[in-house]
Amino acid sequence: MVVGVTVGFVFAAERRQLILEMVRANGAVSLRELARVVQTSEVTVRRDVRALEAEGLLDRRHGGAVLPGGFTRESGFPQKSHLATAEKTAIADLAASFVEEGEAVVVGAGTTTQELARRLARVPGLTVVTNSLLVAQALAHANRVEVVMTGGTLRGSNYALVGSGAEQSLQGLRVTRAFLSGSGLTAERGLSTSNMLSASVDRALVQAAAEVVVLADHTKLGTDTMFQTVPTDVITRLVTDEPPAHDDRAATELQALADQGVHISVAGPGAGSGAGTGAVHGDAVSSAARRRDVPPLPGQRRNLPLGHGQQGGPGQGGPPGAQLRSAAPLGDQATARVADLAPRRR
Repeated sequence: MVVGVTVGFVFAAERRQLILEMVRANGAVSLRELARVVQTSEVTVRRDVRALEAEGLLDRRHGGAVLPGGFTRESGFPQKSHLATAEKTAIADLAASFVEEGEAVVVGAGTTTQELARRLARVPGLTVVTNSLLVAQALAHANRVEVVMTGGTLRGSNYALVGSGAEQSLQGLRVTRAFLSGSGLTAERGLSTSNMLSASVDRALVQAAAEVVVLADHTKLGTDTMFQTVPTDVITRLVTDEPPAHDDRAATELQALADQGVHISVAGPGAGSGAGTGAVHGDAVSSAARRRDVPPLPGQRRNLPLGHGQQGGPGQGGPPGAQLRSAAPLGDQATARVADLAPRRR
């Protein structure tokens, strides 16, 4: 639970002091939570966070504020678990819809992948390879789900196994897809993290998979950290949430990722209002998992492997019952590019 106090009306100076104390106590706090505690709007809180950042007292992140430290600092699991919780839930709901009965997948460490694991517990015949104790715990009592743990040294800050033991245990492994999250995602560098050992294990997980699915909420879009884990050209699909209307940076990053051939699925209550919701192994997809898909633009180097997860309904490579549609803004641009490339008729 985020450490904080409920207050009445406060002046700007007092409000900013409370914000600073919350960030210092928790390491990272979402704008939504800050606004709730100081009882003001997110717009006002965002202005306060900018002022505190200008003084070097904290760093802004999309959707939240963190302790200063740039590339070198990584929040612990308790702090990260309180950031963008609703978004992570929606992302996990949608990501789980791409997994079918009897598959073998790898799932990396992270708060979003932990949410995914809770949903994968309902998929019969699944084999999950993971270096995360929290992922394994979420699946420990799942019926007909086999969990394979890597070896390695325990990294207490995120309950993950890292090091040469973890990497060696993944050699020779082959699964259909890897589900990974990280500290930041940009079109230029791909997925990155703040810890060298975690990055190295994530790269080994990627090597074991035919497809790579990145789970990243909008607060991570446009954020770059020290160690690259998955280059952009290796990412098959990004599952994310709808960026807020004011978040131009996240929207721009999504467009740039789509331009580079990453297939983007957007989850959230407001996404894909015209899209149908399908069933996932007999369980109805929640309203939070309604989505729209942003396909790669024509002429890009990437094509999704044949199989579920592509656009279309049953029998066309999509998850059962899913009806996907392209995002209008990106789809319009794709159409425009096709028109530009088409020869002119005389």
